[in-house]
Amino acid sequence: MSKANINEAGIVILGAGQGGFQAAASLRDAGYEGRLTLVGDEPGLPYQRPPLSKAYMKGEAGIEQIELRAGAFYADHRIELINARATAIDRAGQRLLLEDGAALPYGHLILATGARNRPLPVPGHDLAGVYYLRTRADADALKGRLDEARRVVVIGAGFIGLEFAAVARALGHEVTVLEGASRVLSRAVSPDMSAFFAQAHAAMGTKLVLGAGVIGLQGADGQKAGHVTGVETTDGQVHSADFVLVGIGVVPNVELAAEAGLEVANGIVVDAHLATADPAISALGDAVAYPSRFASGRVRLESVQNAADQARSLAHRLTGKLSPTGEPVPFDAVPWFWSDQADLKLQMVGLAAATDTAVLRGDPASRRFSVFRFRDGVLTAIESVNRPADHMLGRRLLAGTPTLTPEQASDEGFELKSLLAR
Repeated sequence: MSKANINEAGIVILGAGQGGFQAAASLRDAGYEGRLTLVGDEPGLPYQRPPLSKAYMKGEAGIEQIELRAGAFYADHRIELINARATAIDRAGQRLLLEDGAALPYGHLILATGARNRPLPVPGHDLAGVYYLRTRADADALKGRLDEARRVVVIGAGFIGLEFAAVARALGHEVTVLEGASRVLSRAVSPDMSAFFAQAHAAMGTKLVLGAGVIGLQGADGQKAGHVTGVETTDGQVHSADFVLVGIGVVPNVELAAEAGLEVANGIVVDAHLATADPAISALGDAVAYPSRFASGRVRLESVQNAADQARSLAHRLTGKLSPTGEPVPFDAVPWFWSDQADLKLQMVGLAAATDTAVLRGDPASRRFSVFRFRDGVLTAIESVNRPADHMLGRRLLAGTPTLTPEQASDEGFELKSLLAR
């Protein structure tokens, strides 16, 4: 559909998380003047999710501090907010159908549907006192329990699990983290970084149980009803719990796209311009599988920054922003991520495979160091703890063609900035 037709029929954005919000804001920033509708299924204004497991959980940030913008922003920028659940996409009629029976016509539809928590598939998963952390409502429920409970079991040693564990320990709770893999953060970081964070959480007083899967949750007297009292693992142990937080990953919200006949393969499939096979539908964020030069083939990233970068790129395409050669600019932002755990700030840039060589720069004992990852001698990613300069330099290096060698990375005497002048 042409730019003129998009302006006339309007743009509907499904999903009011970081990506959906950023798409709306960036469209206005890029000069889009047509009707703009942002549809989300959570009450209230769009908000940031990362603080939920940290500052919001600790009470250091309230609702106003985590909202992406105050209510006046939406009125001032003519962004219509609709709180509703979508039930179908009518591609032939170019309408988004809502649960209340309403139908929103669109000139262009942006799917920013995000992801949902992966449920725990064991007996006792539905006991009272079993929580997940994805939404503000989840965080509010957990905050209430942290005021009273003493024994906390966290299932999953990923980012959410470890961030929450650090908060619970800081509040004085007895915390056990259960992880079926042999190391923490196993899907995200190198073995060296995993070992560091395992030691750091152990030093905080957290009990880490690795290589032990969960086979069931128990209620009072071992029953699978009532309130949770323990978690049984494959090693035969039962870990006592006043409540349990489950953090075993997420599932992309692709059902509406699949039911509408769009291609889905570990996410809504899009091209380098974030377009689906339907020229009137684009997609971005945690639910999207897109081609990336930083990965072998398509990749789906669960990252606030990735969603925001994709939103800006898509807004430019829909408003006709072109490259100097007159072509639309493909999405090619460097992936980067972060996690705050107690006084440790982990920053990651790039995408590494499990087999990539890890080169240490700095001393983990100082709690300020980086791990540089290489594949066939080429830099693929950098993981940094409390070394923001390494992270920022890595983002600049990976945006181009990195020339850093493993030998240079391991040599603290080598000035990394010198590479930027070449």
